[in-house]
Amino acid sequence: MASFFRRQPKASKEHEIPADLWEECPGCRQLVYGKELESELWVCNKCGFHFRLTVWQRLQITADPGTFIEWDRELPIHDPLEFPDYRAKLEEARAKTGMTEAILTGTCAIERIPIGIGLMDLSFVGGSMGWAVGERVARLMERSAEEGMGVVVFCASGGARMQESLVALMQMAKTSGAAGRLAAAGLPYISVLTHPTYGGVTASYAFLGDVILAEPGAAVGFAGPRVIEVTNLKMPPGVQTVEFQYQHGMVDLLVPRKEMRETLGRILRWCTENGRE
Repeated sequence: MASFFRRQPKASKEHEIPADLWEECPGCRQLVYGKELESELWVCNKCGFHFRLTVWQRLQITADPGTFIEWDRELPIHDPLEFPDYRAKLEEARAKTGMTEAILTGTCAIERIPIGIGLMDLSFVGGSMGWAVGERVARLMERSAEEGMGVVVFCASGGARMQESLVALMQMAKTSGAAGRLAAAGLPYISVLTHPTYGGVTASYAFLGDVILAEPGAAVGFAGPRVIEVTNLKMPPGVQTVEFQYQHGMVDLLVPRKEMRETLGRILRWCTENGRE
């Protein structure tokens, strides 16, 4: 038997299929061809599962080409507690993602309407909110208010960053105040909930939008399932899904990814002077 296997010819390289040409869908466990998945905006064409996006992929499918300008990239690393290995973890995340923090902020245009935009990425320390994330969100909203632009934020977060303790929790108040100043300026704030959005982000700017949109299938809540398990509390089934939140009035619209850009453009035209011109 061993000699039989030794006699089998090796497959020629031109017939080998590179593994990265295919992605396994976490929703239906079917294999999806990579290029086909990209053409579908990283949504499974078999079950509709929405794959997680990097901020660069999100910009690609949302902003008008060539219009994005980044703000506040050079904010310093903040380590108020000198938490063990925290700086090294941040440096590693920067090298891995090409980002300097868990949120990318700046300005762009959506369907020719200028806006301030924030995009969170779960791959940067779990999308957690520390001083730098809160500072960027606050500056995004305040600068957009000064320049007369609405704001869109794509939220994805595991919650407040434990390595910064109370400093991280204080960002909830700071970002909420900034959202209030944007509202006082009469400018729209659209929050888009993506999978997952938890903790201090949920309890602050994620749910302060004038309009709250969500991608189907996203998990949303204050405490994650593993935290709730520790408390021995019994949660109703499905309570931490955007579908549940939508049914109970916490989310305004469930928007499939293919319709997100058009939906944002429509809402911005309704809400802004630029759209009425």
